[in-house]
Amino acid sequence: MNPNIPSIDQLKELALPAPVSYAPQTWGWWLLLAVLILAALLLGLRRYWQWRRDRYRREALARLAQLRSRSDDLNALRELPELLKRTALSMPTRSRRWNAFPVGASLLAKTSAHAIPRSTDTALSPAGSLPQGPAALGRDDWQEFLQRHCKNRMPADFSTQLAQLAYAPDPVLRAVPAAQRQMLFDSCQYWVEHHHVAA
Repeated sequence: MNPNIPSIDQLKELALPAPVSYAPQTWGWWLLLAVLILAALLLGLRRYWQWRRDRYRREALARLAQLRSRSDDLNALRELPELLKRTALSMPTRSRRWNAFPVGASLLAKTSAHAIPRSTDTALSPAGSLPQGPAALGRDDWQEFLQRHCKNRMPADFSTQLAQLAYAPDPVLRAVPAAQRQMLFDSCQYWVEHHHVAA
């Protein structure tokens, strides 16, 4: 054996470089990460705000499902107009001017003219006395309100049908065919699901 030949026992392992970090190496990547986290946070807050804002809509749909399950009951039919009116009153608006004061003749009789604050930006009723809101609307005005806040056209006589449900005698309601009852429930459900509040 030749003594000049190196032995395997004399070999040493090479030193490995430090492991590569998965963390961004430059400030630009950190900035991008911060922007993405901020965007995700803002999107989450917006979704949460929308979810809270639409609570009234979820509650109305749940009540409508209960009423639909009892569609043969006259009391369930009579509650449909009230449910739509309550939903309209619960709608979030940019300005609650029309909810600022209760609307009604009794208020006018009890309130002096100087007690009602008047400003140039207050939407007054046609009589010029109080703000007009969904609670005070009836017939054509109520129909126009329902149309204005819905993506698609509602039936032309929808408010008349709702008024009939609210005020017609029991024999008239019993005579309403099942198909028309289902159409009324479908129309109410469509309006509650798809009405928009910025109109």
